[in-house]
Amino acid sequence: MAKTHPSLSLVCAALALGLAGCETLAVAGLKPSGEPATAAALVLPDGAAVATRSPEQPRSDLDLGKEHFRAENYGLAELHFRKAAEASSGDVEAWLGLAAAYDKLRRFELADRAYARAFKIAGPTPELLNNRGYSYMLRGDVKRASRDLAEASLKDPGDERIRNNLRALDERARRL
Repeated sequence: MAKTHPSLSLVCAALALGLAGCETLAVAGLKPSGEPATAAALVLPDGAAVATRSPEQPRSDLDLGKEHFRAENYGLAELHFRKAAEASSGDVEAWLGLAAAYDKLRRFELADRAYARAFKIAGPTPELLNNRGYSYMLRGDVKRASRDLAEASLKDPGDERIRNNLRALDERARRL
């Protein structure tokens, strides 16, 4: 007969009890019981509801990447954007999302590769120039940030995100 260890049983019981009310399960799409969550059961730790799907409606990696990025789960966003980019190498939105996730993770060398792929696909669009300019600003590279943001502004002078980034860059340059 196998000998049981009471301490192991206690540890397992304590873990099960702790996970029973864990919000992480809800974020992962599970109810505390381990069953798949319904749309109403998915809530982020800050209390914000997450748009979800039923199990019959699979979500694309691109959609999951966007959802995780908005929730500031940049590691998971990177994973899903990378899968989307690998599955469809011509999808500029996947490459742009991947670059932005790498920026948030401060993995700038990988962000540069993703921006390069996006530029190869779509060319220097205002959105790409703005995002890469913001990336350079995060790194403290005022010269390259200024170049990209100025070009983005010329292509789309009414874009408020570009104007905001130019203002932020100007403030940063004044502090230097």
